[in-house]
Amino acid sequence: MSCDSETGHQTLNNMKKILFVFAILTISVTSFMQATAQSSTSAIQSETANPTDAVEQFHLGLECFKAKNYTGAVVWWRKSAEQGIANAQCNLGVMYADGMGVEQDFAEAIRWYLKAADQGDSFAQCNLGNMYRDGRGVEQDFAEAALWYRKSADLGFAEAQCDLGFLYANGRGVPRNYVEAVWLYRKSADQGLARAQYNLGVMYDNGFGVDKDSEEAVRLWRKAADQGYATAQEALKRLDLDQ
Repeated sequence: MSCDSETGHQTLNNMKKILFVFAILTISVTSFMQATAQSSTSAIQSETANPTDAVEQFHLGLECFKAKNYTGAVVWWRKSAEQGIANAQCNLGVMYADGMGVEQDFAEAIRWYLKAADQGDSFAQCNLGNMYRDGRGVEQDFAEAALWYRKSADLGFAEAQCDLGFLYANGRGVPRNYVEAVWLYRKSADQGLARAQYNLGVMYDNGFGVDKDSEEAVRLWRKAADQGYATAQEALKRLDLDQ
């Protein structure tokens, strides 16, 4: 079995990256993910409001996004982003990257990601890593991807830790180093990222960077599978068939 890179993150994953910034602005990821879409009245009120406070503009963009009013979200996040709010800059980059509420434009996505990343936003840094890894809006460059993943991983972002681990495990943009890959996968897995749990299991299953331990591999795959991670579920099914 091989590690899962999830190259070319699906739109859903990119949409989630819009949500990860809320701790700074006093909104939790959990509360957002559980929230239902706002009413059309709320969306209209958001569009007709005229605040100048950058944080309030960010929140209005969030209301529009939850109401699936992506054009409105872009409007408010642009206002907030232009006032230097890194979270809004990152979210605006996601909208451009996925063509949500605006015409898809990878170069514009990268421009906004860079503004946020330069302020130390770990989510924007990881998103930049994805763009360089996948060659979207830039020439594919695994070394540059590793650089941005490292910045984000050092700030504790689980997705970046896992992505950087994958580069080390496969020697892409960095020298192959299974021990470093295991260390990064473990840091990510300890935060509950299912993909990292699966990948760490693969390392144990093959004895890459750790002593071979099939039982530990299965334990990690079960943790990932319990979160609905399909690749881990398939790995466990194959084991059942082989027994």
